[in-house]
Amino acid sequence: MNDKFRTTTMIVYVFLFIFSHVSCNNDLSILTQTTLSTTSVTCNQENKNRSGLIDDCNCRFDDINDINNKKLYPILKILVKKNYFRFYPINLKKQCQFWIDDSKCVLKDCAVKSCPVDQLPETLRHNKNHHEYVKHRQESTTSECSSNNNDKNSSLGELNKNLSDEHKQTIEKWIQFDDSLLDNFCDIDDETSADVEYIDLLLNKERYTGYSGQSTKRIWTAIYNENCFFMSGSKVYYNLRQKRQNIKDLCLEGRIFYRLISGLHSSISIHLCSNYFFPGYLGLSDHWGPNTQEFSRRFDPKQTEDEGPLWLKNLYFIYLIELRALDKAIPYLEQVAYFTGNETDDEDTKNLLKNQLFNEIRKFANHFNETHLFKDNEQLRYEFKEHFRNISRIMDCVGCDKCKIWGKLQIQALGTALKILFNRKEIHAFQLQRSEIVSLINGFAQLSYSIDQLEKTFKPFINIS
Repeated sequence: MNDKFRTTTMIVYVFLFIFSHVSCNNDLSILTQTTLSTTSVTCNQENKNRSGLIDDCNCRFDDINDINNKKLYPILKILVKKNYFRFYPINLKKQCQFWIDDSKCVLKDCAVKSCPVDQLPETLRHNKNHHEYVKHRQESTTSECSSNNNDKNSSLGELNKNLSDEHKQTIEKWIQFDDSLLDNFCDIDDETSADVEYIDLLLNKERYTGYSGQSTKRIWTAIYNENCFFMSGSKVYYNLRQKRQNIKDLCLEGRIFYRLISGLHSSISIHLCSNYFFPGYLGLSDHWGPNTQEFSRRFDPKQTEDEGPLWLKNLYFIYLIELRALDKAIPYLEQVAYFTGNETDDEDTKNLLKNQLFNEIRKFANHFNETHLFKDNEQLRYEFKEHFRNISRIMDCVGCDKCKIWGKLQIQALGTALKILFNRKEIHAFQLQRSEIVSLINGFAQLSYSIDQLEKTFKPFINIS
């Protein structure tokens, strides 16, 4: 009896030990794979103080802040200025598929100008394989915009679509280079559309534009309602707070879907708050800067019924997922040519990626573990994918071109990350289009900037640990 009792007791202890290390209140600990590392930035399994952990994984917000703000963000800030990542192809003419776009332009200059056709490289105008890559966007003769010409906010959302002659020549070389690899590319509609235009992201940074009100509310409501895992009793397009309260009752995939969108929403909001436009009054000049009152309105617990800090935590969650996708894609990304025609710039870009960014990513031990999702459930995987595609289509309903560009880019970045994570082929056996690589790095850089701003600008105004 004593031997049996001791054996039984030992089994119980072993079970409790294992359970205490893999169990979590929201089932997300199984999605993190924590490995011990000798590097300075790791998730500490042995630390007894368990406050400040991200989604019950053994990884602290401070860990992410440390590696991002000191290591990754300084590299990404330089990388996105390189020619390969600076220009993003996008179709701004796609019609909204979900409702009649009856929203009125909030800004005076809603009609934007693109480069005239005769000023573009010949291959961009009449490319046999790519159809007509860039088509002249005629200046609108009518406008629904406000007629108040004295409105100082009138040009905040205006898109700068000018390209220098030097940049046009480099893009011409890119098209020729990509043509040689055309049979290896995935079929992405935007990149073969006659209405695709190249936008210089450095001239059109994500910041406050004045685009707000019912139009933006309708966009985000539609996006959140694309979570196909919401409880059947709350699928109607109303009461998103009720749906958020039911998140804990959803399956693992449903909670992940919500946290990804919520984290992206938080990141976009932080960009708007950190780059806010303040019109000059009483002789003062107009200026840009952080708006702490707007940040508090969006995230303060008292003004968000305690949900604001949770939304900010989801920013760290989507950051970890895109970080994991980049880590998984490193063998593939190391083989990309990053061709722009400028040998010096191309080599510098490769060096920043291979010898700096990728090395820092490899050192970070905590990663999202996608293998626990969609186990033997093809229907679930299909629904997840199709509803996410709908979100990318919803972005065509955004009424501000500058907002649309960054919305589509960051949705494509997340979609590319999911494509990498859930790809069943070996990492060398699939292809990413140039726009997917551009969006992946720029999208991650946007998340990186948001986390940097949370720590350096908005930390005194909210506690998320």
